[in-house]
Amino acid sequence: MPLVVPEPLRDALTKPVAVFGSGLSGQGVLALLRVLGLPGVCYDERETAFEPAHRSAHRLVVFSPGFPADHPWLKLAREGGLECLGEMDFAALFWKGRVIAITGTNGKTTLTEFLTHALRQEWETAHAVGNIGRPFARLVADTAGGRGDDIAICEVSSFQAETMRHFRCEAVLWTNFAEDHLDRHADMKTYFDAKWKLVANAGAQCICLGPSVRVFAEQFGHAFPAAAIVIAAKASTAAELKDTVFADFPQRENFELALAWWKQGKRRPDRLYAAAQSFRLGRHRMGRVAEIGGVTYWNDSKGTNFHAVEGALRRFDQPVTLILGGKAKGGDLAAFVNRIAPQTRHALLIGETRTALAAACDAVGVARTMCDSLEHAVSAAAEVAASGSHVVLSPGFASFDMFRNYEERGEIFERLVQSLGKTANMR
Repeated sequence: MPLVVPEPLRDALTKPVAVFGSGLSGQGVLALLRVLGLPGVCYDERETAFEPAHRSAHRLVVFSPGFPADHPWLKLAREGGLECLGEMDFAALFWKGRVIAITGTNGKTTLTEFLTHALRQEWETAHAVGNIGRPFARLVADTAGGRGDDIAICEVSSFQAETMRHFRCEAVLWTNFAEDHLDRHADMKTYFDAKWKLVANAGAQCICLGPSVRVFAEQFGHAFPAAAIVIAAKASTAAELKDTVFADFPQRENFELALAWWKQGKRRPDRLYAAAQSFRLGRHRMGRVAEIGGVTYWNDSKGTNFHAVEGALRRFDQPVTLILGGKAKGGDLAAFVNRIAPQTRHALLIGETRTALAAACDAVGVARTMCDSLEHAVSAAAEVAASGSHVVLSPGFASFDMFRNYEERGEIFERLVQSLGKTANMR
């Protein structure tokens, strides 16, 4: 069945759509427009700028999540009377299936991947989309809007949630809330409010929360529906989760959220436990790289905020040699270093934040080495780490000052560690 243009967009689609951003989201929108048989014009800050003269050629702008709500191009478009929708909001208007929304400061990618995996194990048609890397618009284009029983498991970032108007879902799973993205959001309340729009506007019948989310909701004056489920932090490991990625904190909380939603849908809990046994974490999420000279190296390059680093360090029963640093995203850096000091034996500092991190380490007595590259950090780690200890790349910051993305950072780290092993074997 062909896609039908919904009533709210019929007038807006009588002219070519202006697409802001030429990355994955923008390409997904253009693909969806092609399926609809509609023209689109792409504007990108690195290529073609959006100018006042362009406004008369369009009635609708669809923008990528990299464009904040107050971006000059969006202001210009709104002043010209153009309607402006985020990519996920636009795609949702054409999706025929069901939607589960997953958000949170950390853990949302793993939870998205796990629920998709578990549903597929039950022969349900599930798709992982959104902030995880495959735009919702691309899914809608590839499946011609999907079928009624298709389930889109949408990872939703604060960047995507803050401007939502049309996105609807049957459930919201909110993993946690902690300091992050304060380079984009003015403060913690603004960051929380951006995510809150997902709850306020999405019309979800099932809402499952991590414990920290309720704490911040009360602090910022928000009240969840009485039927919302707040999971309890579980100190002990369920026997069914032994030897799975969900055996310990913080992944245990992800499983508890999945289980709460799973039970709401009248699904058998034993089938979710079975799915946990076969589930594997994606790359760059606390993956063991190698053991060299008695030292174990771990790649947690996806740890791009303070909360993620703190969760990673809780896995270890001894202080670690920590590779830390990158592009700042705001937040109280000194307080963060103070919190991780007891779990950090030696900090190897990289990226644009290394000078500020060095001062914070000195203030609390954490041994540190300033490194001008990741290669320098890995070689220094091999010198300072003792046999039986751990070296952990969990940077706590964005990668864009030195790398294209966290994946490239993690891949280079793994190659450097493997090179260390080859050198050690030659001795």
